[in-house]
Amino acid sequence: MHFKQELGMLQRVQTVYLVVVVLLGALLPSFVSLWTDVNDVVVFAKDTILVSIAFYVSAALAIVAIFLFKNRKNQFVVNRLNMILNLFLLGFFVYRSLNLSGESNISEKGIGMLIPVFSIVFLTLANRAIKKDEDLVKSVDRLR
Repeated sequence: MHFKQELGMLQRVQTVYLVVVVLLGALLPSFVSLWTDVNDVVVFAKDTILVSIAFYVSAALAIVAIFLFKNRKNQFVVNRLNMILNLFLLGFFVYRSLNLSGESNISEKGIGMLIPVFSIVFLTLANRAIKKDEDLVKSVDRLR
């Protein structure tokens, strides 16, 4: 019986979206550069402690949300917290790129600065799927 519940967790579309968020937060920042400074040094998330911590916390929150499949309301809240974290991370990247562009520390922006945007998109998709599940359960309860 317990195995069936775990299998049901994996069949839900929001689990797929949350796995993508885990991959975006845990693996991609190691391979994709955030920016290149004026000395042509490529900066990755692991080079900036706070940024790497934020990415790992985002991935951890997505893992927690995956295992909260029995409690959709808490799953929804954890995803919202993860979105807020990614918004702060995105805000930091925008602030850093706008204030330090030109002759300063960042000479070229990397594609890694878009990781929080993609995470937010997949978290939003996951929350929509969670909301659909919740609405379906409520409608079935009304029919009883």
